[in-house]
Amino acid sequence: MQRRRHRVRQAIRRALAPTGRIALTYGMTITEAAALMDAELRLADVPDYPPALNGLQLEAPGEIRRIAAAVDACEPVVARAAEAGANLLLVHHGMFWSGAQPVRGAQFRKLKSAIDAGLAIYSAHIPLDVHPSLGNNARLAAALGIPEPEPFFPWKGIDLGLRGRFAGTRDDLAATLREALGGSGVHLCPGGGESAGVVGVITGGAGAEVAAIAGCGIDTFVTGEGPHWSYTAAEELGINVLYGGHYATETFGVKALAEWLSARCGAPWEFIDHPTGL
Repeated sequence: MQRRRHRVRQAIRRALAPTGRIALTYGMTITEAAALMDAELRLADVPDYPPALNGLQLEAPGEIRRIAAAVDACEPVVARAAEAGANLLLVHHGMFWSGAQPVRGAQFRKLKSAIDAGLAIYSAHIPLDVHPSLGNNARLAAALGIPEPEPFFPWKGIDLGLRGRFAGTRDDLAATLREALGGSGVHLCPGGGESAGVVGVITGGAGAEVAAIAGCGIDTFVTGEGPHWSYTAAEELGINVLYGGHYATETFGVKALAEWLSARCGAPWEFIDHPTGL
């Protein structure tokens, strides 16, 4: 039976791979899902920070039953994913984001909770930020109504953000961003003109790059957060900046990835909201 199922999987993959459509509604193992996501997100080609450790960070056996998605692989999220019956957790900031730590206290409890529940953890950071359709930047730009955004802001051989023109004022853009983020706090630095103009989108904590962003011809920069000095720097540079919150601007990618994987493996998915307010 196992051999037959394997042959069926391979046949379906060969038949559908040329179209880019893979719909394995009878089940998919966690290892298979990880390989599929690795390829779609181009983990081998997209650079990242060393603590990201993109990919399958905690393995678990068997087929996917239920998918959970969250921004951070923190202890409360792992506990809620286990309680929900998920056996695959997709996150943006993985288990080792704070660097190597002794496996004790919260680290031990988190690992034990996941292992006891048979919960695998898969993380994708910058590869999920920059993906052209599933990425945080792409989904936020679409939610803002920016038509046909183009990649910009080179970083380590890739473009880290998207830019395009917004037909409205900076206040209109702030209101649209607020709605896209579910009403969460949006802080505007009105350092430039009243028109939003050319808008650059880099989710997360890209505020420190405000000078380089201004140098790219951006009129209004949309990001998650930045250091205190980025506000006054933006004023001096003559650029508007919208700070939407690091967490809030990075909820888009994990939701999109979970939905994408669910369509291919047939397992249900849910988003675990654990906002930091930052």
